[in-house]
Amino acid sequence: MQPTRRAVLGAGAGVALTAALSLDASRQPADAAAGSTGKIKDLSGPAETGQFHAPWSDLGIPALCPDGSMLFVGGDTFDGSGVGGPNWRAPVGLRSSSSNLTSLTIDSAVGGSSAVGLVPEGHVAVGNGHTTAIPSDVFTIGNTMYMHLMRGVIYQTDHTDFWQSTDNGNTWTYLCQWPGDLLGGQFQQKTYAVADDGYCYVLSSVFNRSTTSGLLLHRVPQADVGTPASYEPWGYANGAWAWGNPASTITGARGWGEICFRQLADGHFVFTFFNNADATIRAQVFDSALGDFFATTEQIMIVNGPADLQFGDVVCAPYGGFIIPGSTLADFEIVVSQWYDATDYRFMQYQIGGLPS
Repeated sequence: MQPTRRAVLGAGAGVALTAALSLDASRQPADAAAGSTGKIKDLSGPAETGQFHAPWSDLGIPALCPDGSMLFVGGDTFDGSGVGGPNWRAPVGLRSSSSNLTSLTIDSAVGGSSAVGLVPEGHVAVGNGHTTAIPSDVFTIGNTMYMHLMRGVIYQTDHTDFWQSTDNGNTWTYLCQWPGDLLGGQFQQKTYAVADDGYCYVLSSVFNRSTTSGLLLHRVPQADVGTPASYEPWGYANGAWAWGNPASTITGARGWGEICFRQLADGHFVFTFFNNADATIRAQVFDSALGDFFATTEQIMIVNGPADLQFGDVVCAPYGGFIIPGSTLADFEIVVSQWYDATDYRFMQYQIGGLPS
């Protein structure tokens, strides 16, 4: 059976939201257009990654490797004539030997001439679907890389697990896992901002864009990122926000697609996400990890549009929006995926012409 995201979009169970106690629901962020946007190139596709038996791959979460290369971690990946073809793997590692934003080109793959699955995943039949291993984040701390995966039938997450690599993403070792129903499911999809204060700041949500979910924040010492008990929630209780309170949503609940949280070299934190309500990819810029997610302007970087009118910020069936390492507010670059038929399934490099701070 071929995996189809669209067929299972409504399959997730309802999720109980963690209350944001005494919060003012009227504090809604304004929308604004980001700077001029343009496509740089396709990063995956038959011409770009077909030589590695991976012509059809999405997500392409970028991580700067300790050796200076850039690893793009793809989600469901296929060979053959289109999505659902033979040799289904997830996740895969596709590498650019250059990490310069002006010369990103995938020129090798984990596995050599044929990209391999980075972790064991048998795509086991469950009900009307098959299990898979979808990456939500890949990042580097020092000389070690980390990868977070959502496991189970897509949008029906059974559990998530966490892996590390000490050889630039070529091999991965299991660290730990979390149950899929933890925090009402709102700890399924995670993204990690590796900060300059020794912590990782972790945003999380339900992994099902058609399910309304809060957005939770935890912090964890970078040395303990593989220890679930070390994750400390940020929450509102007894009239105040504090670390160690029960986790509360830090912004209005919505249907979250892919999420990405990073600290840039200049100290700013940027949160990018796919907003399911209007199929846009948006960004918020903060001075700290504890910025006001409720009220900070949501800058619209990518909008949905017809396939024959794709230009500038218009992309047909977009998702993703992962921040490329090396980005600045002045030269902000993201990886955007699209999927609207069996052969229009790829990830691409986009440049955003400046994000106001």
